[in-house]
Amino acid sequence: MKERKIRDLCVKQGYTVAAAESCTGGLLSDHLTNVPGSSEYFMGGVIAYNNDVKINILRVPFDIIYTYGAVSGRTALAMAKGVKKLFDTDIGIGITGICGPTGGTTAKPVGLVFVGGIFEGNEVIKEFYFEGDRLEVKTSAVNEAVSLVLELLGENTQSQE
Repeated sequence: MKERKIRDLCVKQGYTVAAAESCTGGLLSDHLTNVPGSSEYFMGGVIAYNNDVKINILRVPFDIIYTYGAVSGRTALAMAKGVKKLFDTDIGIGITGICGPTGGTTAKPVGLVFVGGIFEGNEVIKEFYFEGDRLEVKTSAVNEAVSLVLELLGENTQSQE
């Protein structure tokens, strides 16, 4: 299980993680805290479903949301940076997207998800398009966010279950 690998790596190295979630509504935090011992490395999360929370709590610059939209790679990365700073962690992860069944547009369809991460100055943005119902999109987004944490920690996620 990838979440156990994250726990093992973080505890061994003394790293900490925080999550900023929009479209996943706390599901990433739920996955990470389902592993015993997660309190040793998972400091907390922010469910930033509303843009005011992104701007006022996570300090996502208004210009990023105005220019690129709440669902964008730049917003996901800004969320990751904001939650990392807010919780003073080593790793910050941000997720934003459109889980549906409504809310999509031609430019940004239902299933579009961005995951951003930051660790030791390494900034990563990933864009995904997932098919399925709302829960399937959320679950796929969380799985990719977990894989990104492992990638930031230098782990090859291809061999993980």
